[in-house]
Amino acid sequence: MINLAGRDIMHAWGKFIFTGVGLGLLIGVTLSMAGIYRGMVDDAKALLDNSGADLWVVQKDTIGPYAEPSSVYDDTWRSIRGIQGVIRTANVTYLTMQVHQGERDVRAMITGIMHSELGTPGWPPYLIAGRQITRSHYEAVVDITTGFKIGDRLQIRRNHYSVVGLTKRMVSSSGDPMVFIPLKDAQEAQFLKDNDAILQQRRRTSQNLAFKQPGVFEAVIASQNTNPYVNAILVQIESNHNAEEVAKTIRRWKRLTVHTRSQMEEILVGKLIATSAKQIGMFLVILSIVSSAIVAFIIYTLTLGKIREIAVLKLIGTRNRTIINLIMQQAIALGVIGFVVGKITATLVMAPIFPKYVLLEPLDSVWGFIAVIVICVLSSIFAIRTALKVDPAEAIGG
Repeated sequence: MINLAGRDIMHAWGKFIFTGVGLGLLIGVTLSMAGIYRGMVDDAKALLDNSGADLWVVQKDTIGPYAEPSSVYDDTWRSIRGIQGVIRTANVTYLTMQVHQGERDVRAMITGIMHSELGTPGWPPYLIAGRQITRSHYEAVVDITTGFKIGDRLQIRRNHYSVVGLTKRMVSSSGDPMVFIPLKDAQEAQFLKDNDAILQQRRRTSQNLAFKQPGVFEAVIASQNTNPYVNAILVQIESNHNAEEVAKTIRRWKRLTVHTRSQMEEILVGKLIATSAKQIGMFLVILSIVSSAIVAFIIYTLTLGKIREIAVLKLIGTRNRTIINLIMQQAIALGVIGFVVGKITATLVMAPIFPKYVLLEPLDSVWGFIAVIVICVLSSIFAIRTALKVDPAEAIGG
């Protein structure tokens, strides 16, 4: 039996390949959208893994420090350190802002870490170049995606910092690269006021009669220039202790909210990126519908161009099942070409140049291939119905 699909493809292979490439670009966008969502989830998990924490102690009745603002007194870590099962505690602050280097600026998450030893929660777990922060002021370790290099001078608020180390895959849940600086500097940056605001505050304080007693004014000014708060306390616990039990103890005695690793992951994935996930899901649905419509139109158009050949086949007694297989073969061939082009495009073009992390998992590609084949088969139904209605008399008609 003549393979009508193969013959038609070979007869107009240029048009068929060009059509498959166009479909492949659309499939590449679809795979990239799925990869973007996977990347967002991986960013959230990387943020938790890199923090080195088992528990996050934050302001009471908040879901901070990543999804909501949180303020905790910076001396609370000492009392938590004495709770049974706790190995290490560390204060940490997070602030997303623009970091300047001359005329260039980069959006980054400023992370304030305690001046301690390697392995302290909140510290970058490894470096690819340079060293860790060793001074209590004006040094920074940055993620390589910031584009900064060792020795660069960064401006954060009014202060300047020297880049002493480079790390990798240290990002916020939204994909912003992280810049690590000493905790005291980060506290100052988070609550620093401009000079005019400071002068106005001092003027208002001096005009208040309650502060005109000797020594009171100076004490108030000193308190206004210090920040006794951090965003969270990161806690590491012993391996033989249950995280939830230690968390219950902290909640009971410190009157603070404590999140375990599973709870924090649910906050980041289930709440912080939930809206983005819905948006990406909607785009995937729209792209699938558009892909189906395009495949259906292409196969239908190609079938209309073979009406006379199909009529000849029916005239010589070809069964309907054979004609259906021929049309489906062409639809599946188009889908395979489109998927191969789309996979190559998503892997080699879209993922490397996209500004956010794109994670293309093999299982997603498998399900994507199955979805493409199913879409192509279903989209060929309109063409099959048209082919089955062809009158054999058209083969000998004018």
